[in-house]
Amino acid sequence: MAGEIPDLEALERTGTGKGAARQARRDGMVPGIVFGGDVDPLPINVPFNKLFKMLKAGRFKSTLFNMKVEGHDDVRVICRDVQRHVVKDLPTHVDFMRLKRTTKINLFINVEASGEDVSPGIKKGGVLTLVRSEVELVVTAADIPEFITVDVSELDIGDNATISNVKLPAGCKPTIDRDFVIAQVSAPSGLRSSESEDDAADEAGEDAAAEE
Repeated sequence: MAGEIPDLEALERTGTGKGAARQARRDGMVPGIVFGGDVDPLPINVPFNKLFKMLKAGRFKSTLFNMKVEGHDDVRVICRDVQRHVVKDLPTHVDFMRLKRTTKINLFINVEASGEDVSPGIKKGGVLTLVRSEVELVVTAADIPEFITVDVSELDIGDNATISNVKLPAGCKPTIDRDFVIAQVSAPSGLRSSESEDDAADEAGEDAAAEE
């Protein structure tokens, strides 16, 4: 199951129409709506500063939130649209969709490595790099993994592990169809530099021999 889902606090918006929306913006709020889930749409206001900060952090539309509105039960939501000012590019309206437990959604899931202590490449001084620290997966709202694990225990220097090497939780699948690299073990920088110098020396020797 997923770890802690971030809270998103909002206020129920009284009144509808452009007038209420304009008043909300004057009050430092961004008007929005929560829809779906066989429940009537709920007009809300989200504090501008909090929303702007979350938008700047990135991946806002692929993050699951726990929507908290006073007087209503908490509900899991995901953003479906952010309308912006045509000139200032600031948020002017935001739409959220309630999620059923069976709803399929795209989310970025963190990647963790296991087997580093026995990896032959790492034992030789190789450097493990998580090429993708998170992977976008199609998941079920009720069964969102906190992370996925890539096993690097058999990687030698120069080897890599791809998404096909990862045992994904039931009901999860990558949004990318091709088999892409998740982690790799590369030679330490000192060794890479030495190899480069050796290659350059070999090439120089070959060039000299060719000139003779």
